[in-house]
Amino acid sequence: MDALILSRLQFAITTVYHFLFVPVTLGLSIFVALLETWYINGSSYDERLKLKKLVKFFGTIFLINFSMGVVTGIVQEFHFGMNWSEYARFMGDIFGAPLALEALTAFFLESTFIGIWIFGWDKISEKLHCACIWIVACGSNLSAFWILVANGFMQHPVGYEIEDGRAVMTSIFELITNRYVLGEYSHAFFAGITTGGFLVIIVSAWKIATDEISREMFIRTLRRAVLFTFLGVMGVMGTGHLHAQYLNTGNPMKIAAFEALWETENPAPFAVVADINQDAGRNDFEILIPKLFTFMVYNSFSGEIKGINDLQREAMEKYGPGNYIPDVKGMFWSFRIMVGAGGFMLLVVFVMGVLAFFFRDRIRNFSCYLKFLPVLLPVPFIANSVGWYIMEAGRQPWIVVGLQKTSAAVSPNLTSWDVWATLIGFTAIYLFLAILAVFAAVKFINRTKITGEAD
Repeated sequence: MDALILSRLQFAITTVYHFLFVPVTLGLSIFVALLETWYINGSSYDERLKLKKLVKFFGTIFLINFSMGVVTGIVQEFHFGMNWSEYARFMGDIFGAPLALEALTAFFLESTFIGIWIFGWDKISEKLHCACIWIVACGSNLSAFWILVANGFMQHPVGYEIEDGRAVMTSIFELITNRYVLGEYSHAFFAGITTGGFLVIIVSAWKIATDEISREMFIRTLRRAVLFTFLGVMGVMGTGHLHAQYLNTGNPMKIAAFEALWETENPAPFAVVADINQDAGRNDFEILIPKLFTFMVYNSFSGEIKGINDLQREAMEKYGPGNYIPDVKGMFWSFRIMVGAGGFMLLVVFVMGVLAFFFRDRIRNFSCYLKFLPVLLPVPFIANSVGWYIMEAGRQPWIVVGLQKTSAAVSPNLTSWDVWATLIGFTAIYLFLAILAVFAAVKFINRTKITGEAD
């Protein structure tokens, strides 16, 4: 493999590692803030003591995840100088601004107040301490916003001019209000709530089944986590649907690719399954639901959706000879995995809601099911990873759609051996850190008891 393929693989691996922890940070920070708000409004001394321990319990899980997110995220920024210097040269004036704002308005804010939150117990007032974790939650989600502002430009460039062969920003307002950014961010925000909430559900279920001393408090946490996660899942579905409708005009090749629609149709069917022959530009076998794809895009059974082959011809006319079709098979199945995972999580949330609200006094009778739930923990992470793949792979062969191809963005003096060395090193270190983080979190979860006794 040459330096280009290896650099793409390296960035993909480090991104997936990083994105395992980002959604948990986004969602769990909000949940911990809600828990502490519940704590400062508690009534009896015994209840408040338990709630305080509960806040610290999920706060510790959040901190383990947060530290991993920071470590894996910092390395990614070095890639732009090491592997993608031509991209940095072309896009630096635009890409650098959101990254700087992310550091100034979000990351520093987040890091500062998380330090106050960690060391401020019993040293500052309860309300001020609670405000700190809310600032951390806002900072985490603001950080994600600025990253997606930069990414949104790569997907749909706005507010720029080309000067001396480089993209130069002309309007920060257009960059921030980019329709693509709004769709991406809202989807990522609710994905974070879903992931963080699903993690809380599984941890609570495990503690209910295995920790009799803490059972009552985790039943109460479970009920709140069910509502929190349900909000997240519905938000993900709603924002994803609206963003997909926008893609029909914002990036029609992407939406045609993840539905494997090769020819323009009105109305267009939805392919349940397909045997995709990308070389021939067709599906050798498919099971279709007539008109459903058009209905998903237009909320009507009438409306044209352009096919991949027509879009390829249009791209060649506009940009010159070349292959402008992304990985259709990967996009097609990734989309179905993402949607299937979302539907499955909604089912799990519904079942846990029934147990938490209608079988509260008998929930321990379902201990086998509760102990099995940790096996399902990878589901939201799989959904997040394939969702990220859809977003990034869908713009190929472009690194900045319509402006710079990925092949033109790689560092010119980079050799395959250079990338192999860092690829192996990063992958090994990240794997070790991920195992260490999971081990630390599991050990902490199993040994911590939520009682009414003071430490």
